[in-house]
Amino acid sequence: MTQRMALYLQDAHDLRDGLDYVKYAEKRGFEAVWQAESRLVRDAIVPMAAYAAVTNTLKIGSGVINNWTRNIGLLASTFLTLDDLAPDRIICGIGAWWDPLARNVGIDRKKPLTAMKETIMVMKRLLNMERVTFDGEFIHVNGIELDVVHGRKEPRNVPIYIGATGDNMMEMTGEIAEGVVLNYCVPPEYNHKAMELLLNGAKKAGKTLDDIDRPQLIVCSVDEDHDKAIDTTRELLTQYLAQQPHIAKASGVSQDIVSKIQSILGWPATHEQIAQAKHLVPEELIMRITASGTPSEAKAKVAEYCNNGCTCPILYPVGGDVKLLIDTFAQR
Repeated sequence: MTQRMALYLQDAHDLRDGLDYVKYAEKRGFEAVWQAESRLVRDAIVPMAAYAAVTNTLKIGSGVINNWTRNIGLLASTFLTLDDLAPDRIICGIGAWWDPLARNVGIDRKKPLTAMKETIMVMKRLLNMERVTFDGEFIHVNGIELDVVHGRKEPRNVPIYIGATGDNMMEMTGEIAEGVVLNYCVPPEYNHKAMELLLNGAKKAGKTLDDIDRPQLIVCSVDEDHDKAIDTTRELLTQYLAQQPHIAKASGVSQDIVSKIQSILGWPATHEQIAQAKHLVPEELIMRITASGTPSEAKAKVAEYCNNGCTCPILYPVGGDVKLLIDTFAQR
């Protein structure tokens, strides 16, 4: 049975290799590619433009940018530009970022719900080619518009998806966004509460849960050698559990494990520190919150997420043979 499938790329691969991966994913029937922007390593916009330029049908999403570091005018014009390159294929995935990274670069993430809501309200109006005046707590604009002189002047079809983790953000996503990017490194049953919260938000806007698209990031390490696949994932989880506390909390990992890993890893973490701490991540946890192992094991785990509300798996190849992963989940 044909299923929606997407690829997630971060910085584990050479960017030019990424171009080959997205072309191959398109050929094998994948629906979309999502480019990460999390640590201070690789921004999302440049790769998205590159992926758009070498594909014809693949949707291109930011997975996810944050709503703090780009002025709202720049944010809207950036996605207008991407839509010029790949009309009706661009998705704006946006999230509230996380500490300590945001704090370390001078961002005070106060009132994240208000800040996100204002961003999305104004972004949608600008992409609808409206002239906007808005005086909020975070966004203040006076008579601005996307000043298209040469090119398409009609409203742009750029759906906005929120990368929500916390309960309040999840509920607001159901109310104001076209979709949610469900987080990775969580067990499939995490989605139960997420579905309830999204539905609560959707009802406020007169929508149903089916009106909210629900793609989900899934860490996926595929290898014919089970142990090799597991070890690759273990290194990733070591870093994420220490540096992204919102993911650690959502995954249900004990604070004791997180604290021990944090005592070893610095910022940014070195390969040596990760190697020293990775034994603290048990295989049971890896199997519970990722799709890792042989191709059949990975497919079975991804099916669990789909059976729990995910509408489109966004597969994050943490290492190994990316084309084997694409082949494992190929739709044609």
